Amino acid sequence: MIRILTSVSAVIILTICSSLGAFAQTKRNSRASLDYAMDQIAAVHKFTQVAISPDARRVAWVEDLQERTKSQSPVSAIYVLRLGSASAVPTRVLGGKGTATRNEHDLAWSPDGNNLAFLSDREKPGQLQLYVADDRGAAATKLTSLNGALAMPRWSPDGKLLALLFMASAGAAPGPLQPSIVETGVIEEHINEQRLIIMDATSGRVRFASPADLYVYEYDWSPDGKDLAAIAAHGAGDNNWWIAQLYTISAASGEAKSIAAPSFQIARPRWSPDGKLVAFIGGLMSDAIVPAGDIFAVPATGGEPRNLTPGMKASASWLAWLPSSHQLLFTSYVDGASGIATVDHDTGKIAQLWTGRETIEAEDETFTWSPSLSLSRDAQTVAVIRHSFQQPPEVWAGAIGDWKQITHANAALRAEWGEARSLHWTNEGMKIQGWLLYPRSFDVKRRYPMVIVVHGGPAWAVRPAWPDTLLPATLFSTAEYFVLAPNPRGSYGQGESFTRGNIKDFGYGDLRDIIAGVESVTKILPIDRDRIGITGWSYGGYMTMWAVTQTDIFHAAVAGAGIVNWQSYYGENGIDQWMIPYFGASVYDDLAIYARSSPITFIKKVKAPTLVLVGERDTECPAPQSYEFWHALRTLGVRTQFVVYPGEGHLIEKPEHRRDIMRRSIAWFDEHLRPRDINGW
Repeated sequence: MIRILTSVSAVIILTICSSLGAFAQTKRNSRASLDYAMDQIAAVHKFTQVAISPDARRVAWVEDLQERTKSQSPVSAIYVLRLGSASAVPTRVLGGKGTATRNEHDLAWSPDGNNLAFLSDREKPGQLQLYVADDRGAAATKLTSLNGALAMPRWSPDGKLLALLFMASAGAAPGPLQPSIVETGVIEEHINEQRLIIMDATSGRVRFASPADLYVYEYDWSPDGKDLAAIAAHGAGDNNWWIAQLYTISAASGEAKSIAAPSFQIARPRWSPDGKLVAFIGGLMSDAIVPAGDIFAVPATGGEPRNLTPGMKASASWLAWLPSSHQLLFTSYVDGASGIATVDHDTGKIAQLWTGRETIEAEDETFTWSPSLSLSRDAQTVAVIRHSFQQPPEVWAGAIGDWKQITHANAALRAEWGEARSLHWTNEGMKIQGWLLYPRSFDVKRRYPMVIVVHGGPAWAVRPAWPDTLLPATLFSTAEYFVLAPNPRGSYGQGESFTRGNIKDFGYGDLRDIIAGVESVTKILPIDRDRIGITGWSYGGYMTMWAVTQTDIFHAAVAGAGIVNWQSYYGENGIDQWMIPYFGASVYDDLAIYARSSPITFIKKVKAPTLVLVGERDTECPAPQSYEFWHALRTLGVRTQFVVYPGEGHLIEKPEHRRDIMRRSIAWFDEHLRPRDINGW
């Protein structure tokens, strides 16, 4: 159904085919260019996980096939390649016989490198089960027949057991990014715990290994296989990750003991090879899917965690102990790029091994969330997915910094957007970094509009990456805009104090950082200051809503899944725990601090035409927030349009909806930022 109001605004509830013909006013050549660029992005072979075997003989990886197959459900495939042989070709590993499309992922090599465990929904779409294949890539053997959500299989050090995360009777993957459940009648809180289960790799016998009242987010085996270290919390899993503690759990009895309860967020537990310590990443984190911060270590028996990287001007995102038990290898966000380094547990000395203006990932990073690696047992060989603004993703393996490319799936793809440069500017004594994309056909004699693209989080960062299909900044470059993607205070990449720079200050310091970047860029490049727009999704959507209430420098805006009223948002979303570290108290204890950063407080200052977009069943940034913002703009006579994507959660999943978002966004900016641009692209 499409419903269009004939006043100054429109609300649209999309159906699958509703966007056809919606942009007839767009020039034919510009539409063709945009469609071609979107086709190129959708056609990419998207690698979502890579895992090197412990003996470094083989590399396995997962390819996401959903967009390329135009499937309405997740589709992925697993491949294995033998290293060291020039004639070796990848072998597809399948859960059972046949080649039918299915969803297969979550790779885990056995300690001897002879078997590969993974999850597959071969028997029933949407219901994953655990499979194990041998190193020849033969059809795998199914080991489980469970009803619920499974994730993160891990072999015990002796290879006799397999642990998994399991949530009973949950067919879909849990998490606040998923579409919310439609509730009617008497509303009650239902808590489904994600528990550790342990399975005997020979007999297939399965048993619970963690308490029934503890939600386990991630874990690691102890070197002797007797215990597991886990990030876990009591209560609702989606909401309580922000107050999770570090536990040890007995593999035999299931007894759980808290060994660290930091006042900040924690992730990536890693048991030292000698069994004496557990390391983890800790810091201020706004999202469970993008953990980063400093590196800490705590005795496995419990105690006060020690910060191994205080003052580090980077944000660690993944880590692994090296065989010596004295050093940890870690990846990081660093100054808008990716880095690999080591830190000595005893001395705290950090040694930078590699930095690159690209994205590196290995562990289920479907949306290029965080830098990570896959490491061989002797730490001499790694496998990694590498890509950048100009280079599409491929799988590489080898020594750090001396990787060899082992796939060439995207060799035919070319960037359909302009040059990307890393920029720095200063504001209020801080160095701010951001990425600037030039218009695809940049001509120094022309003056161009510019779009500011603000990342989500806020604890995240823009890194140079081949674009995904949800609001990619690169497509504005294809459409002949300059694009500035800043990493203002609150972002990862400059150290923990920088990440904490927006506590009790949402929208103020970070917006000043962004405006300082706009001032810096417009002084040196042919950008028309009267044709600057702003957009973003999630926290970027909030910043878009906020920016148009604070300044007139933005002449058009597209707000995706934003937040207009922190007070009402607190009671609408399913993850209110994330707000307390930032605001210092709940909304019921400090109403004023929430009102101070709410766009609705300053709504009468908005003049910029604003397109509002959101998923119908968004849990993280519920649709009523976007409705409230649109309603206010409509009432105040500001040019606006509101689009709700049916059935979608926080991450718009359907390819046709993602394309609609980009077409609408570019058409909106074209209409309001260059209606008289006779040199249109």
